[in-house]
Amino acid sequence: MIRPLITAAMLASAATPALAENSKPQPVPFVDTIPAARDIAYPGTITLDVDATDTRRGIFTVRESIPVKEAGPMVLLYPKWLPGAHSPRGEIEKLAGLFITANGKPVPWKRDPVDVFAFHIDVPKGAKALDISLKFLSATKTDQGRIVMTPKMLSLQFNSMSLYPAGYFTRQIPIKATVKYPDGWTAASALTAKAVGSTYAYEKTNYEVLVDSPVLAGRYYKRWALSPRVNLNVVADTPEELVATPEQIDAHKKLVEQAVKNFGAQHYDNYEFLLSITDELGGIGLEHHRSSENGVKPGYFTKWKDGPGSRNLLPHEFTHSWDGKFRRGADLWTPDFRTPMRGSLLWVYEGQTQFWGYVLQARSGIVSKQDTLDMYASILASLDNRPARDWRPMVDTTNDPVMSQRKPKGWTSYQRSEDYYNEGLLIWMEVDSILRKQSGGTKSIDDFAKAFFGINDGDWGQVTYTFDDVVATLNAIQPYDWNGFLGTRINETGAPAPLGGFVANGYKLIYTDEPTLAFKNSEMTGKKTDLTYSLGLVIDKDAEITAVGWDSPAYKAGLDIGIKVLAVNDLAYSDTILKAAIVTAKTAKDPIRLLVKNGERIDTIAIDYHGGPRYPRLEKIGSGEGGLDKLLMPR
Repeated sequence: MIRPLITAAMLASAATPALAENSKPQPVPFVDTIPAARDIAYPGTITLDVDATDTRRGIFTVRESIPVKEAGPMVLLYPKWLPGAHSPRGEIEKLAGLFITANGKPVPWKRDPVDVFAFHIDVPKGAKALDISLKFLSATKTDQGRIVMTPKMLSLQFNSMSLYPAGYFTRQIPIKATVKYPDGWTAASALTAKAVGSTYAYEKTNYEVLVDSPVLAGRYYKRWALSPRVNLNVVADTPEELVATPEQIDAHKKLVEQAVKNFGAQHYDNYEFLLSITDELGGIGLEHHRSSENGVKPGYFTKWKDGPGSRNLLPHEFTHSWDGKFRRGADLWTPDFRTPMRGSLLWVYEGQTQFWGYVLQARSGIVSKQDTLDMYASILASLDNRPARDWRPMVDTTNDPVMSQRKPKGWTSYQRSEDYYNEGLLIWMEVDSILRKQSGGTKSIDDFAKAFFGINDGDWGQVTYTFDDVVATLNAIQPYDWNGFLGTRINETGAPAPLGGFVANGYKLIYTDEPTLAFKNSEMTGKKTDLTYSLGLVIDKDAEITAVGWDSPAYKAGLDIGIKVLAVNDLAYSDTILKAAIVTAKTAKDPIRLLVKNGERIDTIAIDYHGGPRYPRLEKIGSGEGGLDKLLMPR
């Protein structure tokens, strides 16, 4: 048998099938059939009835009636983009048991395939109203979200309890709400209500205002009038937490007085602080136009002398009535709760609110001047030790509410978080120092507050602004290259943290071997050992590392969050022993040795650090009153 000659080329050809073009599908077209919001009146008034009595299981039962004018396609929306959250954080996953009927017959609904907060229906002929029943299954454990209902108190946000018709500005949708609370409870809200027993019938309003008017209710309640138009409403786990001294309440009265003097107008008919003091209800700090939701741990009044604790919360949230609610970035304002918000001006909305929150806490005496200076020191030090500033500009952090939604981060110092709060504070302190310098001491940021926020007294609508509006207001007070200055500050990378405003106003950041009282209080209330500025880590009460600074000694030693510290230099771990080891290492050559547990692995880690304890504080420059001293003085 004669074998044919087979070449390499023939072998390759036989072994490889003919190449075919890969499949290439085309996208399924998407047509948005949800009506855009229009600034026209909705035909009819929605009624909303909420049963909030199932406090053990955290279940809210809702019945809603939405009048309809004609048959045909309609879209109902669940609030998605929430003011104050700056992100799509509506808890749609907790909506359950949704049934819709008209004239006693079921009306089928279909969730939008792209916007899962939208429900498509066909209104049947002859229908006058859609009758809706639903349940809001609130969190019962913290891993499900914020706990809003306990056997002793609840936090009711109407956006979680209702649907609204698409196609209208929310301010154009009339609504009237009724809520049944547990017997013996008291409910507080910016909305006026008539109570019959435990059922509160709230005044007719529009859907925008309803969502902006949450309720705090509970068994143990007390109310203090802070001014003819402002009240402090407090609900606590125990009656003992409601005991406040006259001096403490006087400080809250001064907060209102100082804020009104500062801004020169009031943008509410009445304002209600809603403060929960609790170990059970989830903490919160959320602004509303005529109220604020504030949640703190027990001790707000009873441990007043231990340190500032969470007392910056109320000055901050109260400031938002002017900054954020009345004056609002033009790209952040939206006509409904479906339109995406854009936060490019959050360094004004939150950054200047952060600025005024600290100023007003000192001016009112809610927090002492010295504690305020010490709290500033921690803010400055945090940004002074943030390598992420090398690559990420501050203005980009205004995207964090959408990107991160406040989920934990492994390397905050190299990722950044919502730095527009505190870096915004530093920028506005620099603005104050420039105003003082350029005007020869005749102008300050107080003038900006009155010019920008003090317009239209009594108006609690919204007045939007742009970057150019901010610049124009500053130039009207004191001519300067505000456009260039602010543009640089919010967009720069690779520059040191902008601490210059504090320096120009008479204080510089230093590090000492003893923590301030405010720093100690922060450690105590946070149940942590904060060694950020020495070893570069934070350890919680269970000896677990919860933060490691990028490029810090701890980072260079290979430590990460989640690692548990078992021993320090062959001694069983305690915060006292670790702090003592830092002191000893300052005059020794040997590194600090940590025995750590990472999962199932036990390791010895050597941290080659010899800088001793380092804690931030502000040191006064020169003598006499500087700009910061003047800024913190009561008006």
